[in-house]
Amino acid sequence: MRKLLLLSLIAASPLAFADPQCTTADKAQWQDQTKFQETLKGQGYEIKKFKVTSTNCYEIYGWDKDKRKVEIYFDPVSGNVVEQEIED
Repeated sequence: MRKLLLLSLIAASPLAFADPQCTTADKAQWQDQTKFQETLKGQGYEIKKFKVTSTNCYEIYGWDKDKRKVEIYFDPVSGNVVEQEIED
């Protein structure tokens, strides 16, 4: 019973679903959002939703060039992928 309670508390924890921290850089150093999205589209991404997270990431929901559903967090300064989830 205790194990079940503990697992429930862990699963409900906000840390279990927290977005990654992408940068601590000043927003003046971030890439322009529109240009960044255009670069991704040029790489074959189809963006359904783009947002700036509270943890300083550019996040997209959409599809990659292979038409796989993706959720990707990017460092808005370097443009590097910090975390991604791809559905086949």
